[in-house]
Amino acid sequence: MTGSTTAGSAMAGAAIVGRDGEREELAAFLAAAQGQALVLRGETGVGKSALLDHAAALAAPGHDVIRAAGVEAESELPYAGLHQLLYPLLPHLSGLDDGHRAAFDVAFGLREGRTPSVMSLGIAVLDLLSLAASGSPLLLLLDDGQWLDASSIEVCGFVGRRLAGSSVKMLIAVRSDVGSRFDTAALPELALAPLPDEAAGRLLDLRHPGLGPRTRRLVLEHAMGNPLALVELPPHVGGEELLEFGAVPLSRRLQHVYGMRIERLADPVREELLRGALDGVGAGQGGNRAPGRRYRMRDTGEAVAAGLLDTDPATGELVFRHPLVRSTVVQLATPNQRRAAHADLARLHEGDVERRARHLAAAIVDPDEEVAAALEAAAESATRRGGAVAAVAWLTRAAELSQTPADRSRRLGDAAFIAGHAALLDQAQRLVRADPAPGPAGSPATAITAAYVALYEDGDVRSAHHRVAAAIENLRDDSPEVLTRLVDLLLATSLYAGDAVSWHRTERLLRSLGDRVHPRSAVYRDAWSDVVRHGRGVPERVERAFADVSALEPWDVSRLAVAAYHVDTLDRYRPHLRRAVDREVETGAVANGMTMLHLIMLDQLATGEWDDAERTGRRALRLTTSHGNTLFTHHTHAYLGLLAAVRGRTEQARESQAVVDAWARPRGIGFLTQIADAIGTAAALSEGDYEAAYLHAIGITPPGSFEPYAHQASRTLLDLVEAAVHTGRLEQAHRHARAALDAGLPALSPRLAMITYGAMSMTTGDEKEAADMYARAEAEPGATAFPFELARIRLGHAIRLRHTQGPKAARPLLVRAAESFDRLGAAGWAERAQAELRASGAPAGAAPSHLVELTWQERRIAELAAGGLTNKEIGERMHLSPRTVSSHLYRVFPKLGITSRAALRDALGKLPR
Repeated sequence: MTGSTTAGSAMAGAAIVGRDGEREELAAFLAAAQGQALVLRGETGVGKSALLDHAAALAAPGHDVIRAAGVEAESELPYAGLHQLLYPLLPHLSGLDDGHRAAFDVAFGLREGRTPSVMSLGIAVLDLLSLAASGSPLLLLLDDGQWLDASSIEVCGFVGRRLAGSSVKMLIAVRSDVGSRFDTAALPELALAPLPDEAAGRLLDLRHPGLGPRTRRLVLEHAMGNPLALVELPPHVGGEELLEFGAVPLSRRLQHVYGMRIERLADPVREELLRGALDGVGAGQGGNRAPGRRYRMRDTGEAVAAGLLDTDPATGELVFRHPLVRSTVVQLATPNQRRAAHADLARLHEGDVERRARHLAAAIVDPDEEVAAALEAAAESATRRGGAVAAVAWLTRAAELSQTPADRSRRLGDAAFIAGHAALLDQAQRLVRADPAPGPAGSPATAITAAYVALYEDGDVRSAHHRVAAAIENLRDDSPEVLTRLVDLLLATSLYAGDAVSWHRTERLLRSLGDRVHPRSAVYRDAWSDVVRHGRGVPERVERAFADVSALEPWDVSRLAVAAYHVDTLDRYRPHLRRAVDREVETGAVANGMTMLHLIMLDQLATGEWDDAERTGRRALRLTTSHGNTLFTHHTHAYLGLLAAVRGRTEQARESQAVVDAWARPRGIGFLTQIADAIGTAAALSEGDYEAAYLHAIGITPPGSFEPYAHQASRTLLDLVEAAVHTGRLEQAHRHARAALDAGLPALSPRLAMITYGAMSMTTGDEKEAADMYARAEAEPGATAFPFELARIRLGHAIRLRHTQGPKAARPLLVRAAESFDRLGAAGWAERAQAELRASGAPAGAAPSHLVELTWQERRIAELAAGGLTNKEIGERMHLSPRTVSSHLYRVFPKLGITSRAALRDALGKLPR
């Protein structure tokens, strides 16, 4: 694993002229005790590659050096660049745990599965680098970073920002005239300017001694301090070619120079160069690490002699001398020559569905069903790997190559469907307008796209619902996939409408379809419509659907997670969302990425991770705003308002409530108006304004019943009961709690069970029943996963105990409630708990030490460990690394006075809940 630190690169480093300051910075970079990353940025030919060579030579005595290069032809292939960079290190994978090895296997296409998130894959890369650098320091050199695929850049940026504390350095060269995600990677940069006049003259004299004064002056004038130009232009100044350029950019001048050399080559040699260029053969050293991944050029001695190719000393393979050579080869080829080369390459990559399809698509002009089908398969592969943008392009090309109008229409519809999920609504509209056979009533794709635009851009839920329902009623296409798309979109618009009229029409339509409704669509229907009446069995159905997550499209992952949210089992699926969200936001189904961010935020809110929820919500708001998704922007404002309300930031909460309500109510978006009412309820409760809280709560559902098709009806149970109790409406409070029990809410989810029993404990007139109901609430499995509601139930029961059994009986519960509210940052609730503590005779803020020895997170980890879960399983549940879990347990054991995992259950049993 010594990379490419050879005599050749050392000589290249010694020949550098006029870069004293840059070389000093590189020497300091390599000598630094801490690992770090650095980006070299400059124009084409300014000497970035030479400085990489110099860094490799400096590092050779003590470092292992790995080199790689971005390739424009591979910039659409997810993780192609990362595979090239890490290929020499893959033997070290055996030293990683199963989870990290699986992340690499999925990312590199070696096994099926959901592509890991940037964070999870980045952590795996960091562990791999740490393992590889355990013997000697490691230097990673990445040339032409601007051509890396987006997925690889995201991971490299993540890793580069976290190298401190390691013995790994990463040096990345990027062109300043080509945008890439390295522009926003937040890595330190070293800008390379053209050489000053004196240094430019010295380099020219060194490489081309004996030039006449006029020729020397012309070269210096046209090169403008660019080292590559200083080396390449002198042989061409004798003719008139160089003088004709005038104000033409330097890169174009250099391409002209390389073009003249290419045109002198024999045809077979030019064909070899073209195949290599179109298949992404590297430029410079370190470009081709993975054997069999690219075309290997042969019989090209003529091109080597012409200074167009070099031999990579690390691999012995031929590489282009400079990226400009590669691009010039492609530009000089005729369309027929390029198509022939692509056909050869398609045969070479027979076993790679995406590479083969890309070459096949470029190899032909006329419609071809075999190629169209190959592109369709490649699009499906890309979609599952988080490449929805690439999938849209491939499906569009597949439609162009379709031999029948029906196939063309179907593929355009597929492209439009994915474009809609990728938040490319303008492109989706153009695709459906290109449909040659939409039919008299328009195609299903037209209805879907029009509904997306109406819903997401304008919030016109009524129009969207009408369009999709009419499309289902008039559907003449027997395709199950098309029907499922329409049904799922109809369910989504019904969810946002949140009213009985829309849901009744939806349910009538679905009943008419009978068993043609996909089982997953049936799950969405039951979870999204009215969980009180239809939610039984949904958690188990969601779990079964998630059992084979690798077979799910990204939109089905988010839809199933929405269903899980409605039955309060979202926490077990958050790892799936975290693995997918970054990928979908960057290159995939970004609209689903927005939904995934909403769901992650909701789960963080439920589990008491409120600071993280705030950050997630702000990220979602930036994303929805930048994509012009007005519906999701207001949806995000609603969740941020709800979070502000429970934290006691009532001014911010009411501002969000007003914005959401003013936009959503005229449009009939009941889903959001219900959340607006929930914000008002929560803000009033935080302030202790129980009358206002009660009025807001009964705007969602009347006491004693649960409004049909109102998703907040069951969620506002505890709010309505508490507000009613504190305003003296004891009969309404008890009637509402009893209605929850009679409706079977405890059977729907652990959370609903806990708050139903808690509401009963606050409202029943029977002291024995109150104690029994409170005990059931505390004992409910999973109750601690909802710390805010649990603390409120403890506070409510403590208040009852203070009035019925005296202050002493109430104090332990009040202490626990106060500690929970303090930890959460629920300011209004914490003040109320402290006031109750004072009323019970305890000093404010006092809490027995045995109740606060364990933090909430430590206690939760200890409970899971006592239940038999491994550190890895606990980490997945708590969204922590196994190492962090181990550290928490290391601190928990001495606090509990134990020395082993086996003693956890007994020790925890001695603590009050």
